[in-house]
Amino acid sequence: MDMTIKGPYRCFSIRHPLARALTLMTGILVLGTILLQPDSVDVREVLMKTAASAKEALSSQRPIGDYSHGRWGNGIPKPIEQTSHPPANTLPTTFMNTSRTMVCDYDMERLRRWKERYNLQDKFEYTKRYAQVSRQAASRKSITKLQQKFLPEEIKAVDVSKMYEPEMCPEPLIVPVTRSSFPTTANASDFMFGVSTTYKRFTDPRTSPVNEWIYWLTDGKGNSNGGKLILMLLDASEDELDDVYDRLTDVGVDVDVYQSDPTLEMAVRYLTLVPALYDHPARANKKWLVTCDDDTFFPSFHGLSTKFEEYDHSKPMYIGTFSEDINNIARHGSQAFGGAGVFLSVPMAKIISANYDACRTDQKIRESNSGWGPQGDILLRKCIYDNSDTKLTYLWDLWQLDLYGDPSGFYEAGIKPLSLHHYRGGGWHVAHPWHYTKVAHVCGEDCTLQRFQTNDDFIIANGFSIAQYHPHGAIEALDLNQFERTFGAAPDDKGWNLDHKLGPQRPSLLKTGRKISWDLQEATVNDDGSVSQVYVRKHDDWRWKNANGSAMKSLDGVIELVWLPAIEDRSTMVKADLGILGDE
Repeated sequence: MDMTIKGPYRCFSIRHPLARALTLMTGILVLGTILLQPDSVDVREVLMKTAASAKEALSSQRPIGDYSHGRWGNGIPKPIEQTSHPPANTLPTTFMNTSRTMVCDYDMERLRRWKERYNLQDKFEYTKRYAQVSRQAASRKSITKLQQKFLPEEIKAVDVSKMYEPEMCPEPLIVPVTRSSFPTTANASDFMFGVSTTYKRFTDPRTSPVNEWIYWLTDGKGNSNGGKLILMLLDASEDELDDVYDRLTDVGVDVDVYQSDPTLEMAVRYLTLVPALYDHPARANKKWLVTCDDDTFFPSFHGLSTKFEEYDHSKPMYIGTFSEDINNIARHGSQAFGGAGVFLSVPMAKIISANYDACRTDQKIRESNSGWGPQGDILLRKCIYDNSDTKLTYLWDLWQLDLYGDPSGFYEAGIKPLSLHHYRGGGWHVAHPWHYTKVAHVCGEDCTLQRFQTNDDFIIANGFSIAQYHPHGAIEALDLNQFERTFGAAPDDKGWNLDHKLGPQRPSLLKTGRKISWDLQEATVNDDGSVSQVYVRKHDDWRWKNANGSAMKSLDGVIELVWLPAIEDRSTMVKADLGILGDE
């Protein structure tokens, strides 16, 4: 069948359901202009009834394309004759329960860019879906069931060498979330952080922490959120110190940059962070001094600061968490593991600083050698325990993440971590927390990594993955309160190494044919306040195999999920639809 367009596409025929819908929407604008006067009739009621008719007309129009094939990539969107420009007749869709216009055209330039960036096939599956945030006064749930399908129609395949007609968007997912705070309003003024790294790691795009620091040390608009950073650089020149200072202050990070002493043992350089923090003039206005790594990330600073309101900062306190791997506790000892963040009250830092020289003698350095070389975490713990009665206060929601292999079982568990670590690979796992947390700008910090289950067996681990489970209904047999053991411990994995922190884990579904997942690769905060997420799945991913070893999919796949800001009330929505919201 010839699916190319031979004549002009009659989008505005008055018999066309879309044309009727657009005519109705035009009527709304005219009616609103007339009725929005003092002493007029109930504008909201009239607009609601009229827009409801428009919605009915829109929703009755089936998307363009052939949907007679199977749901796993055989759907074919309707191509048009190849031109140098995409078609201009895009079909915007607005539903009464959305806060923005939705557009589901095929931006071929962008699809081709994704093909190159993620090494996709020339033909790959593509789905665009909208999610409408509904912020509610409710506690955060690990998983929330939605009464909608994730895929109202089949997944369709697109060829990047062709152009396609625009399509109607399906009605958005309505997603209830906690009315939690946004990252831009975080106040970190009680905290000062100390980090030691190298200029090379700072400037290498693969290891640079700048984007992560923008998230949890600024308001995202070029201003500090009150947190102070003391950065120690090993073997850096004066020019390099200046370069780092300029790069960070330009994006709003309140930082002081120093050269660390290369003659010191690495464990001692770590310990030196404490007196560097305590002796800094900014310490007078701080409650907590924190040592962490350049790959330590705090995804929910409101949650972190709220948690620390429970602790008495006027007393000597030493707060942190263990490694998840009990082998590492046996090897290195019972102390706060620094990658998850070590939090010291100012009185505790005073004790360490007063005893700094005694805590870094050759004898103490030898005692901190666990067989893997002297350890800064051990040296710090010994300094505290030898010079005070303070013991570690264990904070469960900090995560060292000493995990190997596929980390999806952790990030898909629906938890709200207060810190993350070891996400830059190099033997550990690879993750992109800076991208994961962008969705918090539209739905609040609590919805990052929160799970939403649709009634066609998809689970959105918000910001990390979109997974579908097979066969239909089998998901109900899973204990979703347990971590899926997609990861392991190393070098010695006894099977129960991680149980003390994660609890017993349910069996992995990798290579079983019972689960397939699209992983988030990038996210963008858009000018209209929405957030676009790009999830990618490769056809040859080692994880997505059937039990007999065959691939679950023959094509690569991309899901674009766009999160729309919450509609706080109906009157705001009506004004926005009429274009009269102004600067409210």
